[in-house]
Amino acid sequence: MSYGTWLSPISSASIVENAITPLEIQIDEKGNVYWLELRPSEGGRYVIRSNKQQDDLLPKPFNSRTRVHEYGGGSYIVKDDIIYFTNFADQYIYRLDPKENNSPIQLTKQSDNSSLRYADFTIDSFRQQLISVHENHENESNVENTIVGISLNDSSSMITLDSGYDFYSSPRISPDGRYLVWICWNHPNMPWDQTELWIGEFSNENNLSLINKKKLFGKIDESILQPEWSPDGKFIYFLSDQNGWWNIYRTTIDGQSLEHIHDEKADFGGPAWQFGMSYYGFDSKNNIVITYWQDGISKVGRIDVQTKTFTPLTATAEYTDIRYVRVYNDNLYFVGSSSVKPTEVIEYNFETNTKHILCRSTNGTIDQRYLSVPEMITFKTGDAIAYGIYYPPKNDDYQIPSNTTELPPLLVRTHGGPTSATTSAFNLRIQYWTSRGFALLDVNYRGSTGYGRKFRDSLKDNWGIYDVQDSIAGAEYLAQQNKVDRNRLTIDGGSAGGYTTLCALTMYNFFSAGASHYGVSDLEALALDTHKFESRYLDRLIGEYPAQKNIYFERSPINHVKNLSKPIIFFQGSEDKIVLPSQAELMVNALREKHLPVAYVLFEGEQHGFRKAENIRRSLDGQFYFFSKIFRFQMADHVEPIPIENLSDD
Repeated sequence: MSYGTWLSPISSASIVENAITPLEIQIDEKGNVYWLELRPSEGGRYVIRSNKQQDDLLPKPFNSRTRVHEYGGGSYIVKDDIIYFTNFADQYIYRLDPKENNSPIQLTKQSDNSSLRYADFTIDSFRQQLISVHENHENESNVENTIVGISLNDSSSMITLDSGYDFYSSPRISPDGRYLVWICWNHPNMPWDQTELWIGEFSNENNLSLINKKKLFGKIDESILQPEWSPDGKFIYFLSDQNGWWNIYRTTIDGQSLEHIHDEKADFGGPAWQFGMSYYGFDSKNNIVITYWQDGISKVGRIDVQTKTFTPLTATAEYTDIRYVRVYNDNLYFVGSSSVKPTEVIEYNFETNTKHILCRSTNGTIDQRYLSVPEMITFKTGDAIAYGIYYPPKNDDYQIPSNTTELPPLLVRTHGGPTSATTSAFNLRIQYWTSRGFALLDVNYRGSTGYGRKFRDSLKDNWGIYDVQDSIAGAEYLAQQNKVDRNRLTIDGGSAGGYTTLCALTMYNFFSAGASHYGVSDLEALALDTHKFESRYLDRLIGEYPAQKNIYFERSPINHVKNLSKPIIFFQGSEDKIVLPSQAELMVNALREKHLPVAYVLFEGEQHGFRKAENIRRSLDGQFYFFSKIFRFQMADHVEPIPIENLSDD
C-alpha cells in the first residue's frame, strides 16, 4: 500500500487516553519524592503525585500551574509533609496537608483575580516564610517582578526581598538560613543571553529583610543558571556559559574565588523558558551528579568535587532524554525517555546499581514493530552545518514492493523557542506520522540549544532566515539521498516553529504544504502586543523596534502573502496571550483571498499550546486529514473531516 495510507494502532485516542506527562520532581527533607503529572484527559490539569501513596495528592479541580512568565514552571514545593502550590484558576498559593485529608487552604490573598502570580519557591524555615518569585499584573502596562517572602503563619504578611530588575528566578537559601542567592536579569536579555548571580544576607532570624546585597557574577553575554548551595554551605555552585558551554562552577560566599569544576564541550544546562528545571544535585558524598547534552543525546555524569574527576554514568545510557534531575543521598531521580521508551520517573541507586520506576507516561504497551528508530543527522546549510533527527516510515504490517519507485512524503518539524531544541524523547505524536507512512525530520536549526553558545547565538539578527534555510537544507539533504519524495515535502511547527513554517511557505517555493500551530505571522504585532517576558525577545532575533521596523516588515509572513502558492492549515487557541488569534486569522484571510486551500481550527479556552485531550486529537487527525486531501491519498483512519476552503475536486 502507498505511503500515507497505512493503518496504524498509534491513534490520536491512544496518544491522549490514560497518557500523562511527568515533570518537576521535588524531594523533601525526608527523602520522599514528588512530581507533577500533566493530564490531557483532565483538561490539561497538573496533578501532584508522590512515591509514598497511590492516590493523587491534589484533589479536583485544583491545578498546580503558575502563569509567571506565561510559561510557568516551579509551581509547588514540599516541606514537613506540607505542600505549597500555585493554583492555575486563581493564581493563589494554597497550603495542603495530605495527612489531614482535606481541601487545600488558601495562603495568599488578593482582590483582583489572577493579578498576583507566584513561582519558584524555597522555604525559609528559620523565619517561617515561603520565598517566591512574584509577578504583579495589577498594572498591565507596567508588570513588576520581585522576590518576596510570604509568612507561613500570617498570610497577609508579605515582604519584598529584592526588586529593581525586570526578572528574577532561583531564590535559594543557605543551609544555615543566613544567606539567599538568586538570578536576575534585565531587558532586552532573555535568561539564556545574560543573567546575574546575586547574594543577600538576613541579619538575624527575626529580621525578614535582606541586607548587604551584592552581585557575585554575571558579565556581558554570560548566562548563569541554577545556583545551589553545597550541603555544608561553604560554596555556591552554578552553571555558566562563560567558556562557550553551560559548565559548572563554584564560588565562595564573598565571591572572591571562582572555580571551573569541569570543562566539557557540552551543555550542562538549558534555556530557562520555565521555572523548576534542575540539572544537578549532590549525593551522600557531596559529589555532583549532573546531566548534560552532547551530540544530540542527554547523558549523566558524576563529578568528585575534591579531585574534579568526571565519570560518565553508563547505567542511564538507555535514556537519551533526561530532565528534572534530583539527588538524595545515594539515589538519583530524573524524568527520562528515549525514542522508543516512554517517559518514566526513575529512581536509581548508586550503591546497588538498581533502578525503580516510580511513574510511566502511559500504561499501554507500545509494539516495537510500529516504532521508528531515528537517526541523528548533520547536514550542510550554506557555509554552516545544522542538525536533525530523521525518522523513517515504520510499520511492519506493510512492505513497499522492491520494484516500486514510490518514496515517502516528508514532514519537516520545526521546534518552538526558537531558543529551544528537539530531542530524541519518546514522542507518539511523531510515531503517529511514521507509522502511517510519512518520514519525519525534526530539525535543530542554527540557534538551537545544546550545541554551545556560538551555535545558539548564530540566530541573532537572523530569525526567519537561518531557521528556514536549515529546514529546507535538511529536507533537500534527504531528498538527494532518495529517502523522501521531493514532490511531497511538508513543514509544520508550533509558536516559533509556526513562524518558521509560515516564512518557508511565503518566502520560498520549496514545500508543498504546511501546518501552523499558533505560529507568528506578524512580527510587529508580536513586538507590540505580547507578554513582558518575551516583549524584548525580538531585539536580538530581529533587531530593535521601532528603529529597525523595516526588518520586522520584511521578515513577517503576513507581508508576503502575494508569494503564497501552497495550502496551509492553522490551529490556534482562543486565549493565547503569546501569539494572539488575530495573527492566524490575518494569514487565513490572505489565503482565502488568493483562493488557496486553507483550513482554520480555533480551540476555545486553549492558550499557547494545547493541553486538552480532545484538542490534541483534533490537531493531529486534522493535520493528517488536511495533507491526505492535498496529496490525494486515502487515509486509513475514519476521522471527523476538517472544513477546507478552496479545495477543488479536480
